[in-house]
Amino acid sequence: MSTNRTAERDAIQAAMQRLLAGTPTRSTGALTIVQLAAEAGVKRWVLTHKHPDLRKEFEEARESVNGIPAAFQTLQAKVDDLEAAHKRLRQHNSELTERNEIYAQVIHALTTELADLRRAQTLPPNVRRLPTDTTASPRT
Repeated sequence: MSTNRTAERDAIQAAMQRLLAGTPTRSTGALTIVQLAAEAGVKRWVLTHKHPDLRKEFEEARESVNGIPAAFQTLQAKVDDLEAAHKRLRQHNSELTERNEIYAQVIHALTTELADLRRAQTLPPNVRRLPTDTTASPRT
């Protein structure tokens, strides 16, 4: 194996380790073949045509970590937890909104019924008028 080919392989393998660890130095850190080539400092065709075994090794490693570098897996777990909590909160909010609408309808119906009873000046036996204090002065 030529020195140039060995240097390319070493650079690609070191780049794989950095990308999978989440510590890129020359690329965006995305776990793609293009970014692996950029991280290794080689052209993409060098990786895909001259070193297909390393490309395949990288793709297998990427699949084993679900496409997320090790350094970001704990963050991804937190994101997943927050998304689940957000979904639960949105559902709870929808339930509360629906319940508020029902309460508003009930309050409206009771207010209307009470207004009708007041107009008729007759209250059912289980409803008492609240005492009104006509001597109290308005608050300032």
